[in-house]
Amino acid sequence: MPLRHTTLSLLAAASLTLPATAHAADSVIARAGDRDITVAQIQPYLASLSEADRAALKQNPAALSQAVRTLILQQVLLKEATASDWDEKPETQALLARVRDAAISESYLESVTKVPADFPSDAEVKEVYEARKAELTLPKQYKLAQIFIANGTDAAKAKAKADALAKQVKSGDFAALAKTNSDEPRSAANGGEIGLLPEDSVQPAIRKALTGLAKGATAGPIELGDGLYFVKILDIQEPRTATLEEVKPQIIRALRTERQNLNRQAYLQRLQAQAPITLDEIALPALLKTNEKN
Repeated sequence: MPLRHTTLSLLAAASLTLPATAHAADSVIARAGDRDITVAQIQPYLASLSEADRAALKQNPAALSQAVRTLILQQVLLKEATASDWDEKPETQALLARVRDAAISESYLESVTKVPADFPSDAEVKEVYEARKAELTLPKQYKLAQIFIANGTDAAKAKAKADALAKQVKSGDFAALAKTNSDEPRSAANGGEIGLLPEDSVQPAIRKALTGLAKGATAGPIELGDGLYFVKILDIQEPRTATLEEVKPQIIRALRTERQNLNRQAYLQRLQAQAPITLDEIALPALLKTNEKN
């Protein structure tokens, strides 16, 4: 069966990137006040998202950052709300019941319209790749190493440490300096290496500092909200056409998302045909007036 054009347009709009480096479950990824937030606390939320939503966040670091910030703030707010017994109020209980019903219905719909595990076939994936090969490009990417100096509670002390490191960074062993001076333990243990990053996923201030620099060059200290950074360019990969293997996961996600949407539409249409819905359109507005009185 020929592939649908809508799938191709999904791919054409995607920014293709290589997989990011994974982090250990106990790695601290954020802080809310004096509370550390680990990867393990965030992962269940991300795992609950649809394939399409996860794919969208992977392609948009700013959106991912905002989503996680929102989640953390929600948890802080939830703690405050439950402490005041807000969850016990009748109107809150009614709201929870509606949310529960919607969640059960959506979960059931997702299960009955689930895409088979063996879809798409290799032939279908290759067909999409060949059709859009000219547009499936990997952006410019940097392989970077970092030394991070946290602001903590003493910004002046952090700046003094960064100033002292500045000369050593340019002429010394960057990897060794990262191991002994960086406040980000995971990358520090690896000589500061943070992997290969698409240019547009690098923080704007750091990206600006790297502009025009060649492989092996260093930049910094670069001041961001959480501290100061020294960055070394370990390698630069210019934009190029992605290979089939590199973009295969994105193609599969796009095809599965399209098939899931088609399955959902077909199931809901069939359900409506089995249980036709008729409404008294004239009487409907009166429901709102009744609720306003209550």
